[in-house]
Amino acid sequence: MSDKKGILLETGTNEFEIVEFSIGPVSYGINVAKVREVINPIPVTKMPTVHPWVDGIFTLRGRVMPLVNLPRCLGAESSTTSPKIIVSELNNYYVAFLVDEVSRIHRISWTAMEPPPHIANSDMVVGIIKMTDKMVVLLDFEKIVADINPDMNQKFNEFTKKPADIIDIRKTKTILVAEDSKMLRDLLLGTLHNAGYANVIATENGQAAWNKIEQLAAGGEPIENHIQLVITDIEMPQMDGHHLTKRIKENDKFKHLPVVIFSSLINEEMRLKGQSIGANGQVSKPEIVQLIDLIDKHIL
Repeated sequence: MSDKKGILLETGTNEFEIVEFSIGPVSYGINVAKVREVINPIPVTKMPTVHPWVDGIFTLRGRVMPLVNLPRCLGAESSTTSPKIIVSELNNYYVAFLVDEVSRIHRISWTAMEPPPHIANSDMVVGIIKMTDKMVVLLDFEKIVADINPDMNQKFNEFTKKPADIIDIRKTKTILVAEDSKMLRDLLLGTLHNAGYANVIATENGQAAWNKIEQLAAGGEPIENHIQLVITDIEMPQMDGHHLTKRIKENDKFKHLPVVIFSSLINEEMRLKGQSIGANGQVSKPEIVQLIDLIDKHIL
């Protein structure tokens, strides 16, 4: 897992890599960009009054992190006596996941991933990837971690109060949001509304956002007459946030539209990738105060 060359050096290709793992007979996936390493089981320290999905905590390379029992979280039966641990970084937070087996890495186009069906526990799923011989379920690890630690999303309720005249100006602006997680989309829209940004167009992925931009521009007016800024996640079905940003910035009609990437994947490497395609700002979830400040900077 330490060799992440190739796809991670490319940006805006609308492709990504997943680590495939299994729990029982079902294949799952996690974005390579979230994985720090895969290790064999190590002793954990059990904690009192801990969430039932968490087996305990352990220390790895000087970092203390929780171990989430993914089979228990998903209500699935483990089928191995030799499990693996996937160590991940989400929202600048290290968390490990216990799984049955880690098999291989796949390079996937976001267009090959479909949104999850509306069935039980589908809110834990980002999408379904159809392969030749099977389907791989891409899990929403941010949702899983937020369910374990709801305080992580409290930052969505934190933003600096501004004078009434600033709030009045915010009310005149329109923002386009591309975010596939319903939980995070609802939190983000609620926070924007509370901050005074009442005019928000919400879309579920980059493709839907791009279609909306083209639709608004179809009448011939400058796109800035309709929307003044785009906020996009990175991981989304159909079209990811990097590809959406690249399309906007390479289009002469849209290139002056500010784009802010708001993602759990933001780290030094991802920040460089975002800069290379012209993103006007990048904020790691859930740093909402920084996001609101960036929005103000670009459209007030």
